[in-house]
Amino acid sequence: MTQSEFMERLHACGGFGRAVLHKISVDKKAGECTFWLITDAAYTRAEEEAVRRLVREAVPEPLQALVSVQKLVADPQIVRRKIVEFLSRSHRAAAACIREEDIGVQMGEDGTVAFTFGVDGAERGFFEKNQQILPSVERMLGLNFCNAFVGGLTDKEKPLPAAEEEPEEEEPFDYRPPRTFPIENFEAIDSASPPKLATYIEDSGFQSASLTVCGVITSLQERVTKAKTDASGAVVKEGRPYLRLTVADATGALSFSYFPKKRTEEKIKALQEGDSVVCTGENELYNGKLSFTARAIDRGAAPEGFVPEKRESKPLPAHYTRVFPEKLTDYNQLNLFVKDVLPSALTDNVFVVLDIETTGLNNTPVKGKMDAITEIGAVKIVGGEVREKFTTLVDPQRKLSDEIVALTGITDEMLQGAPKIEEVIGDFCKFCDGCFIVGHNVQFDYKFLHFYAEQSEYDFTHKTYDTMSIAQGMLFLSNYKLNTLADYYHISFNHHRAWDDALTTAKIFIELIKAKKCLPTV
Repeated sequence: MTQSEFMERLHACGGFGRAVLHKISVDKKAGECTFWLITDAAYTRAEEEAVRRLVREAVPEPLQALVSVQKLVADPQIVRRKIVEFLSRSHRAAAACIREEDIGVQMGEDGTVAFTFGVDGAERGFFEKNQQILPSVERMLGLNFCNAFVGGLTDKEKPLPAAEEEPEEEEPFDYRPPRTFPIENFEAIDSASPPKLATYIEDSGFQSASLTVCGVITSLQERVTKAKTDASGAVVKEGRPYLRLTVADATGALSFSYFPKKRTEEKIKALQEGDSVVCTGENELYNGKLSFTARAIDRGAAPEGFVPEKRESKPLPAHYTRVFPEKLTDYNQLNLFVKDVLPSALTDNVFVVLDIETTGLNNTPVKGKMDAITEIGAVKIVGGEVREKFTTLVDPQRKLSDEIVALTGITDEMLQGAPKIEEVIGDFCKFCDGCFIVGHNVQFDYKFLHFYAEQSEYDFTHKTYDTMSIAQGMLFLSNYKLNTLADYYHISFNHHRAWDDALTTAKIFIELIKAKKCLPTV
């Protein structure tokens, strides 16, 4: 069966009329071939079964044929987000020009989606010179959504006065698909056919008519529903016995109810705490909260040695919420920004130069309780110039030691009323999106930020450049501390405050790359 024949038959299956074949993956070790489909319409179970049969025909024996269906509508916010992610990954120079607010998305009645990049004169020339960028974005979107896409350029709109600003758009929809793992050692109790995949319990926070989870029983109780009585208090219907279970996998725990069936009651009663089970049922809203009720329980387990895969990053905020970057013009940078001598390594890339202050030195949780961030300072280098700054104090929710107060100049009183790290990390990840990260002994700061971003489900993964390492390979100095390098380049600053350290590091970085003419290999 050719791909065109497969797609023609797929599109004949009702709700899969505009479905996209996102990818095909083969797990040789497990003997499985998975077709990853995206559709933008509702579909029936019969249509889903027809698709599964179609995939079975397309997959050669003896591979198992699996289908993963993601329902994804080309919402404008999601389209913008996908474009920004793609540009930062595949067209970094274009990413420096285009932000989410520069992208227009227009949904056509025929399903065609038109997107435009708002550009000024110089940026228009860049895109007209690099004519492959828009078609590549169109192809990428076509693989991720069930629509046809057409891209173009438009003049960047001038900002309206504050009184006439448009209402802010809604935050982007969290479209991350739930993670799953294959079920092994299946032994039927209730089910006629074994389910193939179980959803991570941590990712099961969605409504579903057929949710399957797999884990170890950590709690098992027999209960009885409340008996029905008449007006006189006499029992007219006895309570119904049921089980209350808690099942845990490597990512979380789920408590739920199960009403045994007469034909399998004895096998169910044989289950004990510590047994590994597979549970399939309905996950529905009840009194405003999700409630899972199992309709089938069987024996089964996660693969031996199973380690949960990292979850995809949730979308970055559409707008800054607590910390707002500020435009920056520094007139005392010792002629660092002479454009005709700046190497392309500086002008063609975007860098965030950062520094943080903390309550201590532990930036790795395996060494014990993580220290907390008390201040974040960063500047952004665009086109070889420092253009923006990002600075905020952070409430560490603990008392500072005398040594830290003396070192940083930050006191407990200064941190009163400051936002907590979970309130600002999304803004900072947005500020760094699509950029290289620069710092002095950068990995110390980077590990802190990566940890706290991960706690809030953001992916803070960037290529880093260390001014200390670069300087060690280029200069012959008594030491390579930040203040030593600042003295070398005649830069004065207030050491041990994040904002000043970040700006000074940015000036040093520009000087180093001007001399080196290229970025170091890392």
